Amino acid sequence: MKLSISLGRIAVTLATVAIAAVVGWYLWDYYMERPWTRDGRIRADVIQVAPDVSGIVSRVNVADNQRVHRGELLFTVDQDRYRLALDQSKAMVESRRAEMAQRERDMDRQHKLANGVVAASDREQAESAYAIAQASYRQAVADMEVANLNLERTEVRAVADGYVTNLELHAGDYVQAGSPALALVDITSFHVVGYFEETKLPRIKVGARVSVALMGSGESFEHMSTASPAASWTASAARAPICWRTSIRPSPGSGWRSESRSGYRWTIRRRTGSRGPA
Repeated sequence: MKLSISLGRIAVTLATVAIAAVVGWYLWDYYMERPWTRDGRIRADVIQVAPDVSGIVSRVNVADNQRVHRGELLFTVDQDRYRLALDQSKAMVESRRAEMAQRERDMDRQHKLANGVVAASDREQAESAYAIAQASYRQAVADMEVANLNLERTEVRAVADGYVTNLELHAGDYVQAGSPALALVDITSFHVVGYFEETKLPRIKVGARVSVALMGSGESFEHMSTASPAASWTASAARAPICWRTSIRPSPGSGWRSESRSGYRWTIRRRTGSRGPA
């Protein structure tokens, strides 16, 4: 009887030690071999869209938070003034062309006259006048191309696929060339940045895969640190940023919920066995 009681106690003791060893191993692996952080944020490139010409906005073609594609029309600056400038430049081109043709005829007449009939200085003046007319014509053509470019730039288009944000633009507003009128979140640039303790960086390699979870999504977390970042009574490890590029895009059916937006806080864990390429 005593032997059976002793064996039972030994079995309980061994089981307790085994459970403690398993729990200890799990905790060591969880905190040391699988680095994680709550200080993670999703980031994206934000393009500040500014018109290349100044003027009154005649039409806004998008709404705030609207998905747009590269080349899609965002808004239009009033085109009347730029159409008139293009018409003026075209008229100047015709004028310069006619003047250049006249100068060329004058120069040809001077060259056809025999030497002695026309002074050499008159011939040189005719050649110079023709050269000046040619330069004036080329300048008029360049001015016309600039006017045409300005007219094209009155239509402001998306330079990348993304989402319109910070839209406070309305028809009738005056916009300045080079001043941002709205922002565009590049949908191809989403990535997650996590700040890990420097003591855990050796266990994170380039190419390592991680799992991320949005805080507030319903998943429970333990061991959340309550120390203030400004606490100076203890020496804590510094944190270093690590970036993961993601191929997931926040589009319908992609797995990204509507609240998964740039700037939100995420929990990041390095996945077991993922240390990246050797």
